Amino acid sequence: MKQSQNKNNDMQHGFNLLVNDDFRRFLDNDVLPLHGLDSETFWRELTLLIGDLAPVNRQLLATRNGLQQKIDQWHKDQQGQPIDTAEYESFLSEIGYLVKAGEDFTVTTDNVDEEIAHLAGPQLVVPLKNARFALNAVNARWGSLYDAFYGTDVIAGSEQPLAGGFDAQRGEQVIAKAKDFLDETFPLDEGSHHDVTSYMVYYHHLLAFFADGRQTGLKQPCQFVALNGQKADPESLLLKNNGLHVEIKFDRNGKNGITDKANIDDILVESALTSIMDCEDSVAAVDAEDKLEVYQNWLGLMQGTLQARFEKDSEMQIRRMNPDRIFTDLEGGTYRVSGRSLMLIRNVGHLMESDLIQDSRGDFVPEGIIDAVVTSLIGALDLQQDKELRNSKTGSIYIVKPKMHGPEEVAFSCELLSRVEQLLGLANNTLKIGIMDEERRTTLNLKECIRRAKERVVFINTGFLDRTGDEIHTSMQAGAFLPKEQIKQQAWIQAYEDRNVEIGLQCGLQGRAQIGKGMWAMPDEMAAMMKAKIAHPQAGANTAWVPSPTAATLHALHYHQVDVFAEQETIKQRAPATFSDLLRIPVIAPGQALSSDTIESEIENNVQGLLGYVVRWVEAGVGCSKVADIHNTALMEDRATLRISSQHLANWLLHGICNKTQVMAVMERMAKVVDEQNQATPGYQPMAPAGMTANEHSSFAFNAAKDLIFKGTEQPNGYTEPLLHSYRVRAKAAAKQ
Repeated sequence: MKQSQNKNNDMQHGFNLLVNDDFRRFLDNDVLPLHGLDSETFWRELTLLIGDLAPVNRQLLATRNGLQQKIDQWHKDQQGQPIDTAEYESFLSEIGYLVKAGEDFTVTTDNVDEEIAHLAGPQLVVPLKNARFALNAVNARWGSLYDAFYGTDVIAGSEQPLAGGFDAQRGEQVIAKAKDFLDETFPLDEGSHHDVTSYMVYYHHLLAFFADGRQTGLKQPCQFVALNGQKADPESLLLKNNGLHVEIKFDRNGKNGITDKANIDDILVESALTSIMDCEDSVAAVDAEDKLEVYQNWLGLMQGTLQARFEKDSEMQIRRMNPDRIFTDLEGGTYRVSGRSLMLIRNVGHLMESDLIQDSRGDFVPEGIIDAVVTSLIGALDLQQDKELRNSKTGSIYIVKPKMHGPEEVAFSCELLSRVEQLLGLANNTLKIGIMDEERRTTLNLKECIRRAKERVVFINTGFLDRTGDEIHTSMQAGAFLPKEQIKQQAWIQAYEDRNVEIGLQCGLQGRAQIGKGMWAMPDEMAAMMKAKIAHPQAGANTAWVPSPTAATLHALHYHQVDVFAEQETIKQRAPATFSDLLRIPVIAPGQALSSDTIESEIENNVQGLLGYVVRWVEAGVGCSKVADIHNTALMEDRATLRISSQHLANWLLHGICNKTQVMAVMERMAKVVDEQNQATPGYQPMAPAGMTANEHSSFAFNAAKDLIFKGTEQPNGYTEPLLHSYRVRAKAAAKQ
């Protein structure tokens, strides 16, 4: 790696920086001039910031390790005895893992965009390293309901659409289902949208006409908010329910409009209100080269210039960011609706360090510090008043911070953001923070975590996979954990989900921040999603993660069915979840035995999923993709999946539920399964070539998977990044030889 000595040297701090040449050129030539910032001043101030905060970052990691050692020892001392919850809680308090909750308070975050503060709807999380995916997510603010129904399995009793042609029968079912949605969400005062032959606007009222000459209006006239075209013959009508827009488009010559009795050609649904551009779990960015690609894409999004070129149906296409959508309101004025989802950006956590910058001792600088500075520097371009494709209308930059452990680490992240604001000359609390409740120490101390960020918090959420991975690692010595499906059924997980919403509401997040729920992991199973995922808005979550723009359009229907803010009012009155349930570790009870079939099946499931994800991450640098599970069901996977699988296997090995020989045999078997599942993937590197066992083959991916399992207890908090990064760096180097 080429590096250049940073000439800026602050003798008081005794701190020199070695900066990667390409990274320095990128900031000096492509970013700083856009702000009119002086390069020398910027690097001098950055040197001071790193000198002050990098040691604090490292001390926080040392605190994590110290607490884990104490917890491990406590469980070893209790071995063979049932865990007394009260005694366990007292111990966690004594060592500082659990802090005393203070008095009630209300967050004061201001200048928050309505997509976060006042609306409820789906959220996408996409790897920022992939420009096409990033643009898909930004443009997923609007989606075709007809396309979402036609291309998925949500229509009961129908087959998938015909390959290479239009299935007219399926098309009729799609239109019927879409009009059912109109009847349910925007009911007419009389009759059904199925029977309407035309629509027109009379003064401020939407009128619907039937074949027999009858006319009617909306049962709730206020749901009609704008139109395009002439009132007597509109091109489109804009309706609104629970804060979300739906557009009915007319075209008597269109593919669908030509046969529809009312000439409706499509129904567009406001879908992904927000999207998280991810620098973390869904991204394989292991060095300066990768990281620059991430930052360059973020720059393109903030400037509105990002493009993606790709071939589709034998034609080259270019994808850009959508403009706002303009309608005429009921008074004849302009009614503007965003054409893009509001973007948040997820920085990396505190753990990893980056080769973008070295200090004078030769140590790499914490990547989370670099992320905070660079993504904020680029994000601040959005604050320029002459920018056409604005992201935030309130002048805020939204940074989601993952994998923070407890209030002390949240306070550090807020201090970091405050220092970045000073560095960039931004007003206090311009940089907002999203707190991901995915680590056990944060869950147990959530109220105090929010308190530390009360002036800038805009997001909390839950996520089963990472949270379970940390549950296993934290309590690694407590005993053998239950199979994963049984872990989901234990009291702690429901307490975790419920308390996250309850505490968020108690702290006043309603009207100021998002309370989110986790991902639907099966992108091809949309019928199942439509049955299950309505539980998220019903649980009081005003956003939830979905795996695709199509899933966002379908999940948006749930937010028309459920008034999330009304649900939150009900939740405020219920009895809170029991704190002690959070401390009930989901281990196999004394005397309870798992069958050999259950054990083997669980190992196979963990290993197959782990190998299927790792081989793409290490060999191809793909951090998030659809990965076939052991039953060939496509699952949207990122590092959270890997964390739980590797930690679960490490735990079972530690407690003798299985042994290394058994796991290795399964790995060799599953490597062949994964190779077969990926045989049509261009450039795929097999883990188990014919005539050679996987254990004999020098596959970077296979050996990474081995280390993740057999060295799982040694990994800091069970994180997979250190090993994945190491093997990916080796794989990249080998590919260049």
